[in-house]
Amino acid sequence: MFRIIALLLIPMGIIAQNEPVVLSLENAIDYAFQNNTAAKNSESDVRLAQLQKWQTTSTGLPQISANVAYNNWIKQQVSLIPAEFFGGTPGQFTEVAFGTTQTMNGSVTLNQKIFDGSYLVGLQAAKVYLEISKNAKEKTLSEIRKAVVNAYGNILMTEENLKIINSNITVVEENISELREVYKNGVIEQESIEQLQLTLSGLESSRNYNLNLKKIAYQMFNLTVGLDINTKVQLTDSLEQLVLVTQLKNSENVDSSAEDVIDFKIAENDFRSKKLLLKLEKSKALPTINAFINGSYAGNSNEFDFLNRSQKWFGASQFGVNMSIPLFSSFGRTSLTQKAKINLEKSKRNLNDVKQKIELEIQRAKSDFNFASQDLDTKKQALELAERIEQKNQIKFAEGMASSFELSQAQTQLYSAQQQYIQGMFNLINKYVILDALVNLNEN
Repeated sequence: MFRIIALLLIPMGIIAQNEPVVLSLENAIDYAFQNNTAAKNSESDVRLAQLQKWQTTSTGLPQISANVAYNNWIKQQVSLIPAEFFGGTPGQFTEVAFGTTQTMNGSVTLNQKIFDGSYLVGLQAAKVYLEISKNAKEKTLSEIRKAVVNAYGNILMTEENLKIINSNITVVEENISELREVYKNGVIEQESIEQLQLTLSGLESSRNYNLNLKKIAYQMFNLTVGLDINTKVQLTDSLEQLVLVTQLKNSENVDSSAEDVIDFKIAENDFRSKKLLLKLEKSKALPTINAFINGSYAGNSNEFDFLNRSQKWFGASQFGVNMSIPLFSSFGRTSLTQKAKINLEKSKRNLNDVKQKIELEIQRAKSDFNFASQDLDTKKQALELAERIEQKNQIKFAEGMASSFELSQAQTQLYSAQQQYIQGMFNLINKYVILDALVNLNEN
């Protein structure tokens, strides 16, 4: 918790001072979980689902409403009453205006659902919807973790490449300087120098490429974790440290249940939602029962004196229950129910398919991780061999027993082995993250 709070204070403190943000890989992942746009949106989606759940629940709880109405007859409606009621001539009518010119009434009504099948299904659906939102958040965070590791590793790989290239440039420049001294004495030909200059040119070109790549790698990393792309960052972990973490894990002894993988949970919740949709369609054939109770007061006057204490108010109250029974829908409900059954069957088949695919993905991820680990060992051995060959050729070259062409070949082999070893470390880390997302290596 304290680490997360410290990370949240980074933009206000360290960044404001234009100092580099110091991040380990785990710090970067934690920071991305808090600040990455996709992570924020997924958190908002969970909150929306929680609110939706309560909104659905509240529709089945008591609903109270109040109403106040004021009416003023600009011209009162006239009714015709047989004149004989008032002692007049039979067959004639007397014009009468009933009531006062102004009325005011207020009422309070309480409505309550007694039974509604759709509401009961809706409550269950709201819970499933919340679970789906949480699944989506978990999936998003898993993808963000992969992206952060990839971006972090890209920077480390680029930095390591630059270190090696600069070191190799220094060695070749020293070789060229020594050859020029020898060339002055007429012992060697110009071609020997040119051969190494060609190697140097290739190294310098590679350095320029990696310098451009380095800038882009840092910007991509900042974007991934949620920092401004121009923020200066300093990474504390190295490729070797990250590789060491992965090598401490034995993928063969890891529990690999497909049911624990987020993709299966998503498919399972989709199946549950389809099941509820079928239940919803069936519930529409059930009756709905609602009850209400209200109370009201009404006042009548020819003048607007409703606020006077002398105003008389007449109270009334009412209680009622109503039942709505669906009898015949011209087979519309039957059609909707059949459609829901078909969608449920499709979702069930999809769930089984997803489970098998996940089991296959787990096996492939384990295989890829183990191969990447073995491949890294092979590349390490190849690098050590290339280093020994290059060192021997350096000695032979210094003693005049090897040509610049032979030295250049040995150096080229070394550069290739160095690049492959760095790429091998980066590949192992990525394979580890992919496997971890499936079987939670960190929890085993």
